[in-house]
Amino acid sequence: MSEIFIETVRDDGTPDDLGSVPMSLQMGPSHPAMHGTIKMRLRLDGEIVQKADVEVGYLHRGFEKSCENSTWTQVFPYTDRLNYVSPLCNNVGYAMAVEKLIGIDVPERCKYVRMIMSETSRVGDHLTCVGASLMELGAFTAFLYAIEAREEIWRLTEEVTGARLTHTYVRVGGLKDDLPPDFEAKYRKVEKKIRSLVDDILLLVDRNRIFLDRMKDTGVMTRERAIDWGFTGPCARASGVAYDVRKSHPYLLYDRTDFDVPVGTTGDNYDRYLVRMEELKQSLRIIDQCFKQMKPGPVNVDDPRIVMPDRDEVYGSIEGTIQHFKIIMEGIQVPPGEVYSYTEGGNGELGFYLVSVGEGKPYKCRVRPPCWNFMQAVHEMLEGYQIADIVPTFGSVNMIGGECDR
Repeated sequence: MSEIFIETVRDDGTPDDLGSVPMSLQMGPSHPAMHGTIKMRLRLDGEIVQKADVEVGYLHRGFEKSCENSTWTQVFPYTDRLNYVSPLCNNVGYAMAVEKLIGIDVPERCKYVRMIMSETSRVGDHLTCVGASLMELGAFTAFLYAIEAREEIWRLTEEVTGARLTHTYVRVGGLKDDLPPDFEAKYRKVEKKIRSLVDDILLLVDRNRIFLDRMKDTGVMTRERAIDWGFTGPCARASGVAYDVRKSHPYLLYDRTDFDVPVGTTGDNYDRYLVRMEELKQSLRIIDQCFKQMKPGPVNVDDPRIVMPDRDEVYGSIEGTIQHFKIIMEGIQVPPGEVYSYTEGGNGELGFYLVSVGEGKPYKCRVRPPCWNFMQAVHEMLEGYQIADIVPTFGSVNMIGGECDR
């Protein structure tokens, strides 16, 4: 529970005319709005936050050390648990970093499938963020609509990957499997329902006086300060920074798709909400184009040193058995070198810095999580506002502990 205690003197050592002094309040980590590990030390003047000291806390995941003791392929389950709300974006980002280090290019169909799965993951991420933020403001019906839409997406991806949350679907050089034959037909039904639910959310809250009063002109981050702090993703775009990795530095086949990058003007909580809702629609637009452009073909590179053999080959030939054994036991032999590769994750630029010494496991696997930059700046977004504004501000940042934890 939160603890309240009264400081004996002000900073300058003198009380005000009423004899009152600032209050120190510890908010979290068990506070329901603090996401489990976050603690804020607040200094308050009545309801106004004078100063905020934000502690990210620890999940004790040990991502980097775990990667250093695993083969290149065994790292994928760890990437699932970075931003665990959009894990397929993490899978794709890591796979592209390893492929850049090896110097290989995956087949065209694989690129389209990766884009489709990344964008469905992004839709689920934005629905979760918006829905949870609305719930914390009391808009419980809108939350239920958002989670219903997200569940439709998760059920769809589960049919592809076999998992609900931690998918481990992407592989170095390709994918675990191709899309199911009836995937597009099922997606069209899901898309229609998602668009309907999103419209319902907009009708519920966009003209709601309470929602607008809580969101507008609170948690403001200016364009200049967003750049100074290294903001990327929806938070940066809400502050007027028109930077999207998919547009500025296209990867996969994003340069063949037509989509808009929504940009805000104020950088407040309301702008961050609007940007995510519009990005959600743009992701559906990208997926639609991918289906129209995608043609049949392989989804893995034709290289036995990188891609696992078919099960029939493993069980029916000595060559397949040896190939399977070497990849599983020794790992893919990645040439020595170092590389930085970056993609557009659910919260912004997701980068992987990899170092190889020519062995079957990474010598170094460093992740650049977009959430960390937001958390460095949260105090600026809280100071000068009221205690009640902490909840929508922190919710709009969409902090994911799995990304921040080292």
